[in-house]
Amino acid sequence: MNKNLLFAIDISTEEVIVSDSSKGSNKINFIERMKRSDNDIFFNAVLTLTSIAKSSDFDAAIFKSMDKVCQMMYHKYKETI
Repeated sequence: MNKNLLFAIDISTEEVIVSDSSKGSNKINFIERMKRSDNDIFFNAVLTLTSIAKSSDFDAAIFKSMDKVCQMMYHKYKETI
């Protein structure tokens, strides 16, 4: 099964929480916490993703597009470290 990365923001510590989950599963596996100072652009992208999810006029297509951006940014960052 394909794994989907999940992103969340911890505002108090200024970290992105990265997890994954198999498609169709309710089980979430913690991967890591990334400090904002480690990748500020990625942090802001996930912050935008979170804002889209909380929007009163939520648009699934926009959310999916931003999620793809976050997925790509995370993978690109992991390739460079």
